[in-house]
Amino acid sequence: MPRSNRIRFSPRAPSASRRQFLGAAGAGMLATILPGCGSDHSDSQPYPQTVAMGQQAIQQAISDPANPVAAISVAMLKGGNVFWQQAFGVSSVPSQTKATNQTRFNIGSVSKLFAALAAAILQDRGLITLDTPIVRYLPTFTMLSPEYAQITTRHLLSHSSGLPGTNSRNLFTFAPVPGYAADTQAELANTHLKHLPGELAVYCNDGFTMVEQIVLAMTGQSFASFVEANILAPLKMTNSSYLTAVPNEGSFSYPFENGTQYQEFVNAYATGGLSSTPGDMMNLAQMIIGGGMFQGQRVVSAAGIAQMGVDQSAGLLINPSPEWRWGLGWDSVQQPALQAAGILGWEKDGGTAFYSSEFFVVPQAQLALMVTGNSGYDARKLAESLVLSALKEDGTIASLPAKVSTTPPPAASAPGIANAGGIYGNSDSPLQVIANPDGSLQLNQWNGPARAWKQVGAYQYRSDGWWWSNTDTASYRFMVVSGTDSEGNAFTYRYVMKRVVPGAGYAYLTLPIGQQLAPLTPPDAAWQQRIGTQWTLTNDSPTAVPIVILGNPPAYLTTLTELPGYVLYGNEDLRYQLFVPLADDRGGMSVKVPGNFGRDLYEIRFGSSSSTTLTLGSSIYDKA
Repeated sequence: MPRSNRIRFSPRAPSASRRQFLGAAGAGMLATILPGCGSDHSDSQPYPQTVAMGQQAIQQAISDPANPVAAISVAMLKGGNVFWQQAFGVSSVPSQTKATNQTRFNIGSVSKLFAALAAAILQDRGLITLDTPIVRYLPTFTMLSPEYAQITTRHLLSHSSGLPGTNSRNLFTFAPVPGYAADTQAELANTHLKHLPGELAVYCNDGFTMVEQIVLAMTGQSFASFVEANILAPLKMTNSSYLTAVPNEGSFSYPFENGTQYQEFVNAYATGGLSSTPGDMMNLAQMIIGGGMFQGQRVVSAAGIAQMGVDQSAGLLINPSPEWRWGLGWDSVQQPALQAAGILGWEKDGGTAFYSSEFFVVPQAQLALMVTGNSGYDARKLAESLVLSALKEDGTIASLPAKVSTTPPPAASAPGIANAGGIYGNSDSPLQVIANPDGSLQLNQWNGPARAWKQVGAYQYRSDGWWWSNTDTASYRFMVVSGTDSEGNAFTYRYVMKRVVPGAGYAYLTLPIGQQLAPLTPPDAAWQQRIGTQWTLTNDSPTAVPIVILGNPPAYLTTLTELPGYVLYGNEDLRYQLFVPLADDRGGMSVKVPGNFGRDLYEIRFGSSSSTTLTLGSSIYDKA
């Protein structure tokens, strides 16, 4: 599940940051728009209440004067019947071109399902097995941590490989940039794992990008060509493709930012690069519900479809969030809101720099939904509301589940939390926990642009075991995870946990949002002379979205007086990460945070102690 939506569960302010991949995508500053609607082409309407509710909610989203959404498109399926398909708003803001059912949207990480299907097809053909180390198929794949040789395709597809996260270079661009997957593999050769394979699951885009390399190695076809021939064509998804070149046909939704219209290209094809329509995605849903069959043709084995829906989190060594039920490609194979209603559902959401999507399949009810649109609306809330409404309308459930409370329960005597104070690292920006003598706690977050701490809130302990404030619907507590890893090393990690109520409000989601870090020996002279320096990205394409929209803001190196021994690096685009100096020329990753707040970590490298160039992943920066 992604962070805002992504993960979608702790939304950030809209931006075109490459870090928004998978969820809380940048909404863009849309001009005033006149909503338009594509027609509903279904011959019958078995869910009139659900459709009416959805139409009203979408119309409100695209007409919201405070945050208008240019276009939203939706389709719902029951059995073999697409009973609702409709597009709202405009695909082009300047021309006010109405969106139609054929208008294509970049569906972001919903594309990961096609990587999982591709792997299942390769296994069906005897070309791979999910539990064989990928070095057997990719002998050129290497990393600095020797345990890289244990990574399997199952690890890649379930976010448990230990790869650092996301190759940020040329991820989102306004012109196609080839070679992203090869660039990612080359980058990984110069970095360590952030955790042992299978130790924990943390959202990882690069795992799916490596599936591209496996498909190429085992078939001789590019990933895009393989999926188009073996999945899209059999499923008759004629309005779906990977934007490997500037398209000369098809209808697309276009981002509109700062008075300019663009076409967005997502160069990480397997992890987020498909352009599609909700109608086409209903063909995929029919195949999934049919156990790999579509209109009498087998696309993938029933065993492959079933395996995608198996909970992959059961064997994880570190898993402090019980609601996370990763599948292969799926964010959740026990969708929390549906689980609250006693229904098994599978969910995948997706976000790019400009679009937000949700895809639900409820296998036993033979129900599916796809909603996609320009960012700025709550796709998860809409999707959960529509699917649960349909299940109630057709009698699958007698009533909607009760919504969970965001009202603080009565105060209670607080346990001792002195040991919980300090600095917590993550992939977003550090947190500071201050344990007050009266049992309350204060939570601060690093404000990167201001280079100072900003108070999140003050919290009191409550009878449900969580710390609450009267102004925040989220609640917090601490969790310590201890054990012995697969290499025989003992570990103990303390996490600050955040509990939120995402989507339509039917279930809690518990997230580790930071790992407590212990002070270290202050950095040596080589690192000290870098403190206070600024760095500018040099090797992104000039068409990269952050370059065009954000203006390539410099990143900076600094330290936190509250946490000696670490170096903080980042900017608005990258966010703010704490590095551990490993040598004069290298800084390493400092945290193991499952879920989404440990995603997209990097190592930082310098050519020498006095170098004016640094490398972060595959991105190169010069001293400003």
